[in-house]
Amino acid sequence: MNIDNSKKLFVLDTNVLMHDPAALFHFQEHNIFIPMVVLEELDHAKKGLSEVSQNVRQVSRFIDDLLKGTTQKDIKNGLALSQLQSSGENKEALEGRLYFQTQHIDSTLPASMPGNLADNSILSIVLALSKMHTETSVILVSKDINMRIKAAALELTAEDYHSDQTLDDIDLLYHGADALPADFWDTHGKNMESWQKEGSTFYKLSGPLVKNWYPNQYLYLADNSDFEVIVRSIEDGVASLELAKNYRLGHLSAWGIHAKNREQNFAFNVLMDPEIDFVTLLGTAGTGKTLLALAAGLEQTMEDKTYSEIIMTRETVAVGEDIGFLPGTEEEKMAPWMGALVDNLELLAHQEGEEQNSEWEKDTTNNIIKQKVKIRSLNFMRGRTFLNRYLIIDEAQNLTPKQIKTLVTRAGPGTKIICIGNLSQIDTPYLTATSSGLTYVVDKFKSWNHGAHITLKRGERSRLADQASEVL
Repeated sequence: MNIDNSKKLFVLDTNVLMHDPAALFHFQEHNIFIPMVVLEELDHAKKGLSEVSQNVRQVSRFIDDLLKGTTQKDIKNGLALSQLQSSGENKEALEGRLYFQTQHIDSTLPASMPGNLADNSILSIVLALSKMHTETSVILVSKDINMRIKAAALELTAEDYHSDQTLDDIDLLYHGADALPADFWDTHGKNMESWQKEGSTFYKLSGPLVKNWYPNQYLYLADNSDFEVIVRSIEDGVASLELAKNYRLGHLSAWGIHAKNREQNFAFNVLMDPEIDFVTLLGTAGTGKTLLALAAGLEQTMEDKTYSEIIMTRETVAVGEDIGFLPGTEEEKMAPWMGALVDNLELLAHQEGEEQNSEWEKDTTNNIIKQKVKIRSLNFMRGRTFLNRYLIIDEAQNLTPKQIKTLVTRAGPGTKIICIGNLSQIDTPYLTATSSGLTYVVDKFKSWNHGAHITLKRGERSRLADQASEVL
């Protein structure tokens, strides 16, 4: 095996390819080595309908394309990854080569090394390659933390797979709201224009801060002046702002629910805006994400008739032990996963029922609400098109970028999608806050004129829940 010593040699663990089939194209000019045990594990995981199985089959197709027209000598000398540049999978020029394990490679690990046979086989290959190619930097790439720890114990270089991360640091994620400085009017009010249209107040202004703003961003003065605006457009350094509606008090509400803080007020502004097709809500437990999304959905579905029905779905990742198979229809199987929906629906039905005089009227309201709110499984979303629907994707932090793309591309004319989640509660293996599909869409949609994002900060569930979030 002839390897260019000037390039790094990355040995890929199975979970990297299972997680991202395009990982073959993300190492730029460097070389890749795939052990035989990795191919065996991929072969065992290729059957099924899960995303992992689909990814494995895609990896096999990529490798098959690379092998077309090759000889045994070509395989030993490495396959040029540039052969697949026309596929569009890689955006940059690839100069690296892909090597397979074509012969038995043996290097003895410490007798006390624990772990399964596959992991130890990969570690022994990395150890052997390091000894065989002393002038080459051999690096193990794995999503498995324990695998990287074991490699470090053997004094081998090991890294996480970073190409799937949207951001280097989750603190850099777009928050959707910013406080304006105290001297805002001094620096931006000189050539300001203001006018009213259809009951709303608009401003047009320019200044040094405009270049840092995004469409539908929430801006406010923290001086108790109640000046809260939404950026509607930015053109040639000039921003158009609209004074935000106040859903805290008075007649403005969504299904009888009022906003309890600044971030919730902005959430209602974008959730109730028919010009905004995609909304992402981030926040810890108790900040009101699901309640706000449902209240706005019921108001626009039941009262305004903007949407024909509400569809709610979520990734079914168990927190504890799996309870086994669930009987019934799709909706009945999804019901145990939709506790948050049921809890909030009961609250919203009670809110509306307070205006009803009789139990019959309350029961009728509950039945109508249940008919308008449908629960659907993610497993049956591929190929569907939702027309004139209000789609809520709950627990979106557990979705990969590929899964969330599949869901968002289901939107047909007149459909609004709301993604809600908490990046500190990710239950999916190998997903982190920086690689979650929710982080991915927040970052990708922040510059779109018909998308909006807000991070809810204050818990409004109860004083007990707030205290638990702080001290536990």
